[in-house]
Amino acid sequence: MAARSPWLAGCLLALGVTAAQGLPVAAPPPIRHVFVLLLENQSDAGAFGAQSPSRYLARTLPSKGARLPRYYGIGHASLDNYIALISGQAPNHETQLDCGIFSDFKPGAAVLDANGQLPGFGCVYPALVRTLPDQLESAGFSWRAYLEDMGDNPAREPASCAHGAIGMPEATQQAQIGDQYATRHNPFVYFHSIIDDQTRCEGHVVNLRLLPEDLKSSAGTANFIFITPNLCNDGHDARCVDGRRGGLVAIDAFLRKWVPLITRSPAFRADGMLVITFDESDHAGAGGSAACCGERPLPGAVYPPGLSGPGGGRIGAVVLSPYVRAGTVSSHPYNHYSLLRTIEALFGLPPLGYAAAPDLPMFGPDVFSAGAPHLPAR
Repeated sequence: MAARSPWLAGCLLALGVTAAQGLPVAAPPPIRHVFVLLLENQSDAGAFGAQSPSRYLARTLPSKGARLPRYYGIGHASLDNYIALISGQAPNHETQLDCGIFSDFKPGAAVLDANGQLPGFGCVYPALVRTLPDQLESAGFSWRAYLEDMGDNPAREPASCAHGAIGMPEATQQAQIGDQYATRHNPFVYFHSIIDDQTRCEGHVVNLRLLPEDLKSSAGTANFIFITPNLCNDGHDARCVDGRRGGLVAIDAFLRKWVPLITRSPAFRADGMLVITFDESDHAGAGGSAACCGERPLPGAVYPPGLSGPGGGRIGAVVLSPYVRAGTVSSHPYNHYSLLRTIEALFGLPPLGYAAAPDLPMFGPDVFSAGAPHLPAR
């Protein structure tokens, strides 16, 4: 029997498929550089609809890749979505409230449950909760997170691995002129497995201004890259603290600058994938708290993931890659756990937390086109 590739092994594990079952698995794309760019607080209809002011996001980018109109956030407000994307942990009472106090997580059990969840509440997870970066490093892959404005005001936070002191109020909840960084949009600092090694954290969680230099060569580009714009450019603030228009107008300007830098890079053109999506829908209620994919709450949680409903609403996503046919539209439902599962499968890693749910879908032939890859237009 021919040896399985790590990607295929990861797919089989993620899907719960064994060789004995003999179920068909689509040929995997050999993607080795994954970029996730996370924006804020928009519904699929608002961001991609006919009236969207972000023409680059709503029209140009889908024409170059795949649009996923049935992609969902997993909760409200922001932080729980970011946490889920890199750990598979479900929202808890504190992460649903964006952790105004940078508190340690208070576990309700000594070990993870059968679904990979740690019962309890709080913000900074103990080291027994593994993250995608932990998995990647253990498997010999690299990662880096790029946060816009982090450390631009050194009196407020440092330029790398920026977070507050345990048990203290978080100082970056509001934007400042000249520094619109928000810790709650930086999920990596909410895990002791990352922040307890200061040198490691400072080398991996850095200011966005370092990205252009890193993109100049494939060797300098991490295998997994997470990009968070500031509170204006991610669309969070409708009117930015510096007086600019925020929302989708700011998003459009940011994407027009940064997406070409990524898609023209050697790493992306060789074997890259860029996923652009939002954390949650722009309101918690009605369709804004809709869910897909059998999403479940954290056992014992005070509120459901969407506060007034089961999820974070339908937000949509765009996927660009040499392995995605231009103009693709997929009707399959996905959520943030699906994206985590897809990334883990690409690197041959076992799924974490709710990314391991038996029936959870991950990106397949509906997203990755068959045949030889093409290079998206610059």
